[in-house]
Amino acid sequence: MATPKIVLFYVFTPIADPEAIRVWQRDLGDALGLRGRLIISEDGVNGTLGGDLPVLKKWARSFRSYPPFKDTDIKWSEGTGLDVHGRSVDFPKLSVRVRDEIVSFGAPGELRVDEDGVVGGGTRLSPEALHALMAERGDDVVFFDGRNALEAQIGRFRNAVVPDVETTRDFVRLLDSGEYDDLKGKPVVTYCTGGIRCEVLSSLMTSRGFGEVYQLEGGIVRYGERFGDDGLWEGSLYVFDGRGSVDFSDHAAVIGECAGCSAPTKRTANCPDLACRVQFVVCEACGSVACSQHAAA
Repeated sequence: MATPKIVLFYVFTPIADPEAIRVWQRDLGDALGLRGRLIISEDGVNGTLGGDLPVLKKWARSFRSYPPFKDTDIKWSEGTGLDVHGRSVDFPKLSVRVRDEIVSFGAPGELRVDEDGVVGGGTRLSPEALHALMAERGDDVVFFDGRNALEAQIGRFRNAVVPDVETTRDFVRLLDSGEYDDLKGKPVVTYCTGGIRCEVLSSLMTSRGFGEVYQLEGGIVRYGERFGDDGLWEGSLYVFDGRGSVDFSDHAAVIGECAGCSAPTKRTANCPDLACRVQFVVCEACGSVACSQHAAA
């Protein structure tokens, strides 16, 4: 029986010829019938792929056969299903592109990468080390969400600071504005879905004078695998594929609030106004309600 899986991965390492990596990964993905998204730059690779388990294992062996990628942390999760051709239904197609950044903070000139990864980033914390830090420092520790505000509406670490951002490009503006300068004397733990955004965010914060910056290694995904919903995480994890969100247990809290009726929900949807590109939290019953900026129009 086919076993649909999704892999989430990234690696920061200098790449001399991003175009060659793009052609390799495009041809490999096509040959294996994979779907998903890969972004490649001179600083590394960032991707999410879906497909049958044996096929994804073949891809992973090939990917890690390239020496700079051999230690890549590949995170596995359950996919929704496969179509009649054995391709993931969680992605419409395979997209492999070269860009200036593998995660778009709009600051490609600031990021420094060597063979060991991002230079000048935060101190890495495993899920266990995070709990040890909390036990030692308690309420002094500040969780800083490195995702967009919508993602945090349905799931976040308890008492986290959630910046009002729509895209990662908004973080540089907020940090430069002094909005969070009051945190510069505190231990700040950045976190995101799989770890890539807080790799960059922690380096941006460090270069702006935040003195004690940490990053959750492996992101929310690795934390959820270790502690589920019995730790410091609350709610559902937003994902950028057909699943919409994932839960770490059968007792995940529902912390999202429907924009239409205020009922608890983890569902997100695009605004039904065709001229609008806003995504927001809305329950099934209110699914046809427009987002706030169009509801009164």
